[in-house]
Amino acid sequence: MNEQQPEDVYTHGHHESVVRAHASRTAENSAAFVIPHLTPGTAVLDVGCGPGSITCDFARLVAPGHVIGLDRSPDVINQAAELAKDRGVDNVEFRTGNIYDLEFEDESFDLVHAHQVLQHLTDPVAALREMRRVAKAGAIVAVRDADFHGMSWYPEVPELDEWMELYQKIARRNGAEPDAGRRLVSWAQQAGFGQVSPSSSNWLYATAQQRAWQSRVWSERVLHSAFAEQALEYGFANEADLARIAAGWHRWGATEDGYFLIPNGEVIARA
Repeated sequence: MNEQQPEDVYTHGHHESVVRAHASRTAENSAAFVIPHLTPGTAVLDVGCGPGSITCDFARLVAPGHVIGLDRSPDVINQAAELAKDRGVDNVEFRTGNIYDLEFEDESFDLVHAHQVLQHLTDPVAALREMRRVAKAGAIVAVRDADFHGMSWYPEVPELDEWMELYQKIARRNGAEPDAGRRLVSWAQQAGFGQVSPSSSNWLYATAQQRAWQSRVWSERVLHSAFAEQALEYGFANEADLARIAAGWHRWGATEDGYFLIPNGEVIARA
């Protein structure tokens, strides 16, 4: 057991708008680089599983293999368990846990996965070492993280520039790395992986429906999530600033030619 564990602050928190966004993720739209490695009978650990949408997809793909989803939030774990029940997925279980101190024996899993997790940690290399510990010899550790400074959008909306600057300040105040995507190869090498295979993929919001969804979700998060609470607590913004940024998101969402690209770094790593 680790004697001293980092104190992590989750920049997004678990406001309904955040969990709703996370629940829209699937293996196909958020973990396509992992799917070729998900064969029947594979034992999977999904660390930082959130509301479990990706985890349940993994369970479907590896059945009758067993899948465990792990998250530090009991409320989110309960939602994930309800999702599995609703979908009739019976080869998955959800537990609360700590990525720095996983409760499993060495070499327990064929595949260990973390999606959009490392960017929120104060010590991502330590987390990767722990994920490596519970992976079997020759097994896969798969991670995917966004790269915030790599994001691009059109048309130019000054409030979105403010949003990016504010997000960077909050995340770094929390000791996290919002530009994690470009650092995954380096972190995996530092964690002792002998074989590191990088890739990348994007989320794109460029249709009317996608723009409406993205702008609504982020305007709510700017006003009501832990992002808003931390912005105010740290003195990085006031309520008028947050209202202005939220309005900017709505204005971008109302455009007919809006485009928002989120690049993600990916790594398949083997010990």
